[in-house]
Amino acid sequence: MSNKPLIILTGPTAVGKTDLSIALAKSISGEIISADSMQVYKKMNIGTAKIKPEEMCGINHYLIDVLEPNEDFNVCIFQQMALDAMNQIYNNGHIPIIVGGTGFYIQALLYNIDFKDNDDDMEYREYLYSLAKEKGSEYIHGMLAKVDIASAEKIHHNNIKRVVRALEFYKKTGMPISIHNEAERNKKSPYNYEYFVLNDYRDKIYDRIDKRVDMMIKEGLIDEVSSLYKEGYNRNLVSMQGLGYKEIISYLEGEISLDEAVYILKRDTRHFAKRQLTWFRREESTTMVNKYEFDDNNQIIEYMINRLKEKEII
Repeated sequence: MSNKPLIILTGPTAVGKTDLSIALAKSISGEIISADSMQVYKKMNIGTAKIKPEEMCGINHYLIDVLEPNEDFNVCIFQQMALDAMNQIYNNGHIPIIVGGTGFYIQALLYNIDFKDNDDDMEYREYLYSLAKEKGSEYIHGMLAKVDIASAEKIHHNNIKRVVRALEFYKKTGMPISIHNEAERNKKSPYNYEYFVLNDYRDKIYDRIDKRVDMMIKEGLIDEVSSLYKEGYNRNLVSMQGLGYKEIISYLEGEISLDEAVYILKRDTRHFAKRQLTWFRREESTTMVNKYEFDDNNQIIEYMINRLKEKEII
């Protein structure tokens, strides 16, 4: 097989990707690249459920703790950083394992989607953001629905960054970004890959989400967000729009009580997990790994390794 090997391990938040990724990397001499839009930021540890250094078990991890919270991070930046990390891993004689729940990032890397046509148009971008602020996120989402209904159906109206990017692309090229992305995806992936999607019973995922949020509060999430807030990292930053940060900022600014913030965080994280699963089920050439079909992680690893051998990835 001439194409370079690539392994993807994804799934909804709190499903248990981290422990499994470490075990898999140990078993096949792999190194891990995070496909998480939040763990890339320094100082943001508790709210992102970031893996601790001692939990890495000596496995090299990339794209974790590399940007300051006021730096921008998007799919284009991720794609380039991940490609650089993959080259390093190949040079090390190891196999890259992409681990994380940001499906759009994984798609961009797997199919080498080309974003060059979407050159920056800061004036139009600022206009769209000002519209969103003045008239609400649903207003610009409605603008998108008029020119690209497929993208509007996939992108939640609160995901202003992606709505703006889709509108920018349409203005620049006259083509809906959904058509562009589909054409890019239809290209053959340059990798010999396996795309594992870890899943479990929904009530188990939701229960783990609730327990994780409770643990975040216990471990000091409020102090973490408060410290960032005092350093000047405000709610307008992309990083501070992440789950666990915007809710606590609302509490710190007196807009809601702590109980309300925790309730909203749990609810919105459950909704996020549901959207993640919808995305991954729509992706082609994935291997669904249902945890309830196995006794433990050892059985899952054994199953994964057999799949990787069948596809001559290892």
